[in-house]
Amino acid sequence: MDASGFISGKLKFQGNIAVISITVSFLIIIIAVAVSSGFRHAIRDGVAAVMGDVQITSIGSSSFGDSNPIPSELPSHDKILSIPGVASYSPVAFGAGIVKNEDIIHGIILKGSSDYNDSSMTVSIPRRLSEITGLKEGDPMVTYFVGEKMKVRKFTVASVYEDLVAFDDNLIVNASLQDVQRVNGWTSSEASLHEVRLLPQARGESLSREISDRIGATLMLSEDEDEQSLMTTTSANRYPQLFDWLRLLDFNVVFILILMIIVAGFNMISGLLIMLFRNISTIGTLKTLGMTDRSIGKVFLRVSSGVVLKGMLLGNGLGLLFCLVQSLTHFIKLDPASYFVSYVPVHVNIPLILGADVFAYFAIMLLLLIPTLFIARVDPSQTVKMD
Repeated sequence: MDASGFISGKLKFQGNIAVISITVSFLIIIIAVAVSSGFRHAIRDGVAAVMGDVQITSIGSSSFGDSNPIPSELPSHDKILSIPGVASYSPVAFGAGIVKNEDIIHGIILKGSSDYNDSSMTVSIPRRLSEITGLKEGDPMVTYFVGEKMKVRKFTVASVYEDLVAFDDNLIVNASLQDVQRVNGWTSSEASLHEVRLLPQARGESLSREISDRIGATLMLSEDEDEQSLMTTTSANRYPQLFDWLRLLDFNVVFILILMIIVAGFNMISGLLIMLFRNISTIGTLKTLGMTDRSIGKVFLRVSSGVVLKGMLLGNGLGLLFCLVQSLTHFIKLDPASYFVSYVPVHVNIPLILGADVFAYFAIMLLLLIPTLFIARVDPSQTVKMD
């Protein structure tokens, strides 16, 4: 049996404050990582639900297309779907309208998609529009479309959906693609743009930009001279303020991680120093028996490592429990105007959490090398005599 392992099993780390400090530090680290990952998923999913991850539009068009439609079927269909990271893409049509309910009027963007599953002349409205106008499921929704001629359409509210990402003033009302095409006076072969949805692992900014470029190159190589020129853009380029905010949030998580490591590390240093002072005679005896300073330091680091691991497990357990409760109840609410979502989102990213745990553990153990330098200053002749 390893001598340092045997001796470390006989020593006790004094002080519950260090364990509590480690537990609280890892609890905060887990929550920070889960909340950061939750915001990233909620905002990216919200943006993707509105505009997809990548959009194929005509050159110079606005965010919601323009009056000049593009083909609803692209000749490079199979080539686009074969690009790694692309999950699907579909044509959508947009129409700007005004909703009137009693004395309340409000502008909307009617979005027609082939993914809309309810029947014709029904719509799914965002929660914000329901609160503004008082419309609810089953109500008629009279909508006015202004163009060369005023058009009036009477839809039925089939459902109310939660628009988690309130990143602009455009209230997106979902409808069938055919209904919006008829409102715009288009044929079934015309659309405003195409929404490309990526696989979850391909939604990072750099990877989505790379996929967007590949789609753009594919379109350029397959288009004829007499066809309308198309371009691609990512959601990160259309809504840079959202992704800048996510990068700031990631920076805050790194800051919290470093701060918690420092707090936990210095509490452990204090506890280890107390342990060393209380066992100064033991250190002298071990030196007399021929153990090196490094071996003695290894004894006390093993004891400290057990305390850190105990606190880490407790902190991880409490952090994951918080994530479970928050994901089920959403009991911590937020102001969507400031945070883009109505509650604190959490996402348990196991690799990211394990990475944070491993990094924090080794950083704390490196800090604990500092008090072990005290061992070299212990003189066996004095400590053994004192004993």
